[in-house]
Amino acid sequence: MTKTQIKIEIQKVLDSVPEEVLQDVLSFLQELQSKSADKIKLASNLRQILSEDKELLDRLAK
Repeated sequence: MTKTQIKIEIQKVLDSVPEEVLQDVLSFLQELQSKSADKIKLASNLRQILSEDKELLDRLAK
């Protein structure tokens, strides 16, 4: 997907999101602007690991 196509898809989603969620989305995007690409990638990888291993982490926590 090209950058333009991604922006179009994001706009479609934003058009259907409740107004109160838009502020959260804006805040999230502004936070991303202030982080380096490496930190964003690291956070993304960590989020993926945690979501993939959620069931295991839940069992370990008990």
